[in-house]
Amino acid sequence: MPVKIRLARRGRKKQPFYHIVVADSRSPRDGKFIEQIGSYNPMTVPATIDIDRDKAFDWLNKGAQPTNTTAAILRFKGVMYRKHLARGVKKGAMTQEAADKLYEDFINNKEEKVAKRREAALAAKLNFWKQVSGEVKIVAKAAPAAMAEEFREPDATAEAPATEEAVAEAPVAEAPAAEEAVAEAPVVAEDAPAGGEDAPAKAAAEEE
Repeated sequence: MPVKIRLARRGRKKQPFYHIVVADSRSPRDGKFIEQIGSYNPMTVPATIDIDRDKAFDWLNKGAQPTNTTAAILRFKGVMYRKHLARGVKKGAMTQEAADKLYEDFINNKEEKVAKRREAALAAKLNFWKQVSGEVKIVAKAAPAAMAEEFREPDATAEAPATEEAVAEAPVAEAPAAEEAVAEAPVVAEDAPAGGEDAPAKAAAEEE
């Protein structure tokens, strides 16, 4: 009877949770199984894996074949590495004590990395909720010196003399034009009566 180490899905819709089980390969995915040896929750950061390494190692030695996902889980938890060391001990490449020491170092190193990653994820989550609640103010990074120089607001005191000069020059430039217009206006007005006086003379000539 072919035996598989695989995942059995549990949990609600869009919230998967898996049991790591040893089952007959002919059974349905979520059907009957021989033994449950762990659980796998992919919804956490990092993913939560709880597995009995001794039982998984025993089933591997009995010939159980893990699926691709469960093989990655067993590799991550050090079960496959333990099997590799056991093969080395069987061939005489190392002693059992050396294999146990390497296995313990592997497990401790892996667990330390997982703990650090879990702490970092928790700290990032807490920081996010503090920013959302307003407890922590987000400070924008300072712009480089070139950008600060380019976008610097103009100095009001430096522009004040230029503004006063412009105001002083405007009346001087426009005043002569206004005086010439006023001076030319009477000339046009005086020419009008000259044209008006010619009109009675022409009328008298026509009458004669």
